[in-house]
Amino acid sequence: MLSVDFDNIDRGFSAKALVYDDYGADHPVILWARAQVRGHLMSLVSPGADVLELAAGTGADGVFLAERGYRVHATDLAGGMVAETRRKIARRGLADRMTAQHVSFTELERVTGGPYDLVFSNFGGLNCVPDLTAMTRGLSRVLKPGGFVTLVVMPPVCPWEIGQALRGDFKTAFRRLRRGGVMARVASAHFTTYYFRPGQVLRALGPGYRRVALRELSLFSPPPYLEKFARSHPALFRRLTAMDERLGAWPLFNTMGDFFILTVQSAP
Repeated sequence: MLSVDFDNIDRGFSAKALVYDDYGADHPVILWARAQVRGHLMSLVSPGADVLELAAGTGADGVFLAERGYRVHATDLAGGMVAETRRKIARRGLADRMTAQHVSFTELERVTGGPYDLVFSNFGGLNCVPDLTAMTRGLSRVLKPGGFVTLVVMPPVCPWEIGQALRGDFKTAFRRLRRGGVMARVASAHFTTYYFRPGQVLRALGPGYRRVALRELSLFSPPPYLEKFARSHPALFRRLTAMDERLGAWPLFNTMGDFFILTVQSAP
């Protein structure tokens, strides 16, 4: 497996921890996308279920679930993100329902608690490694038999990005299609981002899982970095997200977009 610069990933995302939530607080694209993911997660397991979040960031999704009665263990490689999650847990009085641990999703053998009814990772946290078996090989340690896994992953084909070629921005247009990944920057840290097709994720999971659901996020509607479009054309943005919601699970559509949501269930 290619090496992963865990130190730079930790440093970059830790530096963003205190301002990370502010960026998405009123962001129309992020708010819509989070609502889609959260609604899907709650359709899989009921309040009271044990949930493990991988690459949890500041714990926004975990807190949302904990406040609705789920028992959540949030994990992240970035120490600054974990510290912010712990501050949220304390401020919101969730210590009886939510915990946080500084650990990478490539080291699931170190994850405490469990086994869990649901394991999930939102918004492309898994795109920081070139080989998803670095995560999937440890799932059986933390997942209950018959448990669910939901992964929100960035695919290679995002039509909104490819469309940037019409504006002369060829770097953005074709970056996901480059072999060997693309150099990303978070704060002052640089590391490589990799893009995966749903089939690649399923192969990494192996035969012990059956596909439950697959849909896209932001295929018809714009990705978060085109925030200005969503704010300038709110009615059109709502129509485009409605198309995502209606058509997002259709074959072919469900393999493209800014992200796709893949859910599998482990064998009983």
